[in-house]
Amino acid sequence: MSGPRVRQPRDPAAPLEGARITLCVGGGIAAYKAAQVARLLDKAGAIVDVAMTKRAQKFVGPMTFQALTRRPVFTDLFSLTDEANIGHIQLADTADLVIVAPATANIIARLAAGAADDAVSSVILATKAPVLLAPSMNVNMWSHPLTQANVRRLVDVAGYKTVGPGTGFLACQWNGPGRLAEPTDIVEAAAHYLSVQDLAGVKLVVSAGPTYEAIDPVRFVGNRSSGKMGVALAAAARRRGADVRLILGPSAIPPPLGVTTTSVESAAQMQWALADATKDADVVVMTAAIADYRPAHAADQKIKRGEIGQTMTVELVANPDLLAELGKARGDATRPLLVGFAAETNDVIENARKKLASKRCDLVVANDVGEPGSGFAVDTNHVTLVDRTGAVDVPAGPKSVVAHRILDRVVALRSGR
Repeated sequence: MSGPRVRQPRDPAAPLEGARITLCVGGGIAAYKAAQVARLLDKAGAIVDVAMTKRAQKFVGPMTFQALTRRPVFTDLFSLTDEANIGHIQLADTADLVIVAPATANIIARLAAGAADDAVSSVILATKAPVLLAPSMNVNMWSHPLTQANVRRLVDVAGYKTVGPGTGFLACQWNGPGRLAEPTDIVEAAAHYLSVQDLAGVKLVVSAGPTYEAIDPVRFVGNRSSGKMGVALAAAARRRGADVRLILGPSAIPPPLGVTTTSVESAAQMQWALADATKDADVVVMTAAIADYRPAHAADQKIKRGEIGQTMTVELVANPDLLAELGKARGDATRPLLVGFAAETNDVIENARKKLASKRCDLVVANDVGEPGSGFAVDTNHVTLVDRTGAVDVPAGPKSVVAHRILDRVVALRSGR
């Protein structure tokens, strides 16, 4: 039998494509969510093998996972069929990543003790692949000193990673920490651990979303930005190992897992947050659509239509140009690397080159917001990366993929320095 396979970091835009994932399912009520994890992994292009404890099979049948993965499920350490090929060793050796979800208190304790007496524990103990634990249990079981000590042992001694648990209402009727992490978060954690970590240790700040400039307590001057591109960039940078701070204007898009997020509303609040976040930043990515102007005077109370007649005049004054301020403050230094965005409706490349020079950026991401499927409030984008060496077109695609192509250029620019 050949030795364990050589595992190489993967393209962070699609790290699960073709990856071999062994999903180990423990015996807890959250086992039903493991089926969703298997489905999402399969949808992302992974080859998913499932191992189940006997107790897990009390909650979800092996046939469910076999239907989702189109592969046999490993349930019996002493199966004549599986063990003819030493099944648990094959699963351990071929895995790029092992995920334990749910990782019950019992599984965690047995792994910490080095037990290998069933299908799941044997696979985990035999693998040299990274192991990702997704704990799930009662609040008191999770907070028990022995459970906490067992988790620390697995993390510190064996190098296992964890995702969750979440906090909320549990099946046992308790409320608190112990919920299995959301399946999407588990899959994103898997993608992170399989991706190339070319931004590891980099402190990266992303501004995203619009700003709202108050006219009165209920009205504002704003724009069409949804924050999707900025949130996608923050998630992409986190996947590649960066220490990410996201400054997010008013947006319905939830911030990514593992990203420190500051919520703001106005350009002034964005300015204050940026001043704090960028003090020691290595990279600053300014995707936010910050309002160029704000009302000179905001009313303290709602302006009544009957009080202003048929017309209303709002005097606007210019907001600070936060991107230009960052470029000016940096001066001739090379840090932080500064990335600006140019949402244009005409002369896209020419205007981006002007912005590159006037704002003293290292890179400008330009796009034609009038192009279908590009720009505000859509899930796709088509951009051109403009720097001092020229302009490179990034094909239209999901913003999650476009974000990685932008970060590829950021990594290259940092290497050039």
